[in-house]
Amino acid sequence: MNVDIQAINEKIERESAFVEKITAEVGKVIVGQTYMVERLLIGLLCNGHILLEGVPGLAKTLTVKTLSSVIQTKFQRIQFTPDLLPADLLGTLIYNQKTGDFSVRKGPLFANLILADEINRSPAKVQSALLESMQERQITIGDQTYQLEDPFLVMATQNPIEQEGTYPLPEAQVDRFMLKLNITYPNKEEELDIMQRMTSGSVPDTDPVVEPKDIVKASLVVNEVYMDEKIDRYIVDLVFATREPEKYGLKDLAPLIAFGASPRASINLKLAAKAHAFLRRRGFVTPEDIKAIGLDVLRHRIIVTYEAEAEEVTSEDVVRRVLNQIEVP
Repeated sequence: MNVDIQAINEKIERESAFVEKITAEVGKVIVGQTYMVERLLIGLLCNGHILLEGVPGLAKTLTVKTLSSVIQTKFQRIQFTPDLLPADLLGTLIYNQKTGDFSVRKGPLFANLILADEINRSPAKVQSALLESMQERQITIGDQTYQLEDPFLVMATQNPIEQEGTYPLPEAQVDRFMLKLNITYPNKEEELDIMQRMTSGSVPDTDPVVEPKDIVKASLVVNEVYMDEKIDRYIVDLVFATREPEKYGLKDLAPLIAFGASPRASINLKLAAKAHAFLRRRGFVTPEDIKAIGLDVLRHRIIVTYEAEAEEVTSEDVVRRVLNQIEVP
């Protein structure tokens, strides 16, 4: 099959011009956090959702809210609590006594960007209602089913510190998130900048630079990013190395991995790598794209054994070993 890389490259360069505008606008309000903004854009371009772990106060809400205003989408933040009900997210039927009819009151999930704050604070029924709408991209209220608008992205956060009174997400449900991010503290210079900005009495305004339809159009263009079959095979090798480590020269990892990555990992790794190349304004995927995004796609899809926990080996350590071991094409 003949592929005109130059033509694809030119098209991607043209279609991805808005990326720099978005990051520049978001940068007016958000200091640093380029990693989080980039991963949010990857989620939007791939129709994937993001699970984020980080201590409070790292500008998670502000980042999503700012991005939402820059791309002119509707934003909703939902604080998950133990007394939340599925209807609080999805909406409900309201009875009108005068007419004797029921009318629909849509819930906060009818937005484009959702920040599900501390998702592990709510019971399983609420978590499954959210995850179903993420997967199906539709919500049923009474006997009516409503399609959710594109783009639709859920960024769910988990607080890694307090585990008391929480309902951890089952592993099978965690697998539904395309990426899992670990957000760390800013460096000294960034912290100084944050402190000065946030105590100046005024937050800079952002200008909308793209419309939701531009994001939807770009997500279709991302599919055109070229990926060589060698890189396809590289992805499959990475995923299989988490399932059969001894076949890939990683015999010592075998007792540390209870379950390797699922086929969703291969699919999401390919999609995310294409979006990563798109953000770099490139029409083709390189192994560096896979390595850059590999940890975010795989860290929540590998379940380590008790032995690994006893040795303080995390799923991230396993992924890093695999990424370093598997030969790059």
